[in-house]
Amino acid sequence: MIITNPNHTLKIAGIIPARYASTRFPGKPLANIFGKPMIQRVYEQAKMANSLSDVVVATDDERIQKAVIDFGGKALLTSGLHKTGTDRCAETVEKLFSHFDAAINIQGDEPYIHPEQIDELAECFGDNSVQIATLIKKINFTEDLMNKNRIKVVVDKNMNALYFSRSPIPFFNPGENSPGFNPLNYYKHIGIYGYRINVLKQLTELKQSSLEIAESLEQLRWLENGYKIKTRITDLESVSIDVPEDLKKLINFAN
Repeated sequence: MIITNPNHTLKIAGIIPARYASTRFPGKPLANIFGKPMIQRVYEQAKMANSLSDVVVATDDERIQKAVIDFGGKALLTSGLHKTGTDRCAETVEKLFSHFDAAINIQGDEPYIHPEQIDELAECFGDNSVQIATLIKKINFTEDLMNKNRIKVVVDKNMNALYFSRSPIPFFNPGENSPGFNPLNYYKHIGIYGYRINVLKQLTELKQSSLEIAESLEQLRWLENGYKIKTRITDLESVSIDVPEDLKKLINFAN
């Protein structure tokens, strides 16, 4: 796949932020997933995406850097002071990809992320007006809708995000004449982001916002400051590993 806009073929970097000191799962990027460290699984999946010109792991830990180099991957040792993956991506872009058009922030805890999802997101940048892009997926189960760890999103008619929340949004009142009928589609956020290179630097200069603090969602800072986040619907699902017990979710994946 070649992503183009009216002017030229786009150069898009895939960046996998990976930190060692996870509160709920220390050393998570090095967890063994069917004989390979998790970060290698993520890296290999990202390399299969047709839209990426380069892929690099951005880490704050020499153990992770060494693991990546040992399996033949590309890694950059970044500052240990970054508060978000976006900040780590920005440092990586400044050092390696400042001449690129866009960068995609690939979650380091999704060992079987679909390369097709990365390509779906990359396609958004064929539109010159897109500043930030992300994926969303239709919610089919009430459990996901009510789970505060499943981030919900509402969009406008142009598929730009209006708001993200841990609460079920939008609220639906069926009324007296239509009990139980709900015509609305609910969407959950798939946590992979793409940024236009010049926009990424701007995002790191923004101060924390009130909505971001209330929901503990970084993307609300961007919306509060007037940036548009383009969304694209994906039908694909990926499994994220937050705590050691989540490794059981991978039992159905082939080695």
